[in-house]
Amino acid sequence: MTIQARSVTADPQRADAGRLRLPGDPGPRLTDSRGAGRVGRVLSATLLAAWFLVPLVPLALWAFADRWSFPEVLPTVWGIDGLESSIAQGAVPAFWRSLLLGLVVAAIATPLGAAAARALTMGTVRWPRAVGLVLLAPVALPPFAAVMGLNVVLLRAYVPPLVGLVLVLVVIALPYTTFAMRVAYAAHDIRFEEEARTLGASPWTVLWRIHIPLVAPALARAAFLAFLVGWSDYIVTVIIGGGAVVTLPLVIASSAAGIGNDSAVAILSLTAILPPLTLLLLLGLAGRRSARPRRRRPDTDPVDPRTARSPRSRPHEPGATR
Repeated sequence: MTIQARSVTADPQRADAGRLRLPGDPGPRLTDSRGAGRVGRVLSATLLAAWFLVPLVPLALWAFADRWSFPEVLPTVWGIDGLESSIAQGAVPAFWRSLLLGLVVAAIATPLGAAAARALTMGTVRWPRAVGLVLLAPVALPPFAAVMGLNVVLLRAYVPPLVGLVLVLVVIALPYTTFAMRVAYAAHDIRFEEEARTLGASPWTVLWRIHIPLVAPALARAAFLAFLVGWSDYIVTVIIGGGAVVTLPLVIASSAAGIGNDSAVAILSLTAILPPLTLLLLLGLAGRRSARPRRRRPDTDPVDPRTARSPRSRPHEPGATR
């Protein structure tokens, strides 16, 4: 009897071509790009980028246009009068106030939201649904009505405008940071922390060396959302600040309320877009870098299998005890 053995391959590409596949071979991964899916993703990304970038083209043209009449496609007179007007209106100090306000709100709301999300996810708080509804209340309530009531309380308590503004913005940012971190903690494996504690690591070491690196991408997203709340707020700053804190959105609104300030409004609007866009690009680059698989470094001193000997095959030296 003659038995003929066919060649069996474990290559997923050849297996997909209709040839025999080894048992247990999963085939191509779900994340592998396919032709139609890749074209659809590229097309969707292109349309989304165009949706955000096309409205910026008129702003970029208006920023350096001293005159732009209706029939003309491009500005008739170019210049920097809008830049000078925006600087004269206090755009530079308002920019730094808005930036500092956003950073302070993010620095306070992010750890508070992370702590609340961890407690809600791990089940260490009583009545988690009620606590979740309370945290969601700043988003569900009308901002104007809620801020008007809080303004009366802060005035009666003699709270300084800047402190009251930060407190209210932190409360408004808490729902975003809490639910952003709650998604991360739902997929968080606490056994890494328990293993470190078992090996003798202190709680501080577990926090800085294990916990924070594992949830760092979620912390960055939550901090970005909190920064947007402090950076772009208008109603709370007007009511709670009472004119004592002039931020960039207030300068944009006052400039847009006038007539003939189109170039100044365009420059202020582009200035308001730059910090969030920069942070968003940094988050995207950091996410792509962390998603790349790390390559193992080859051994610096490889062992030749032809010359390597096991301990049992070593020759017995004279005088050595067995």
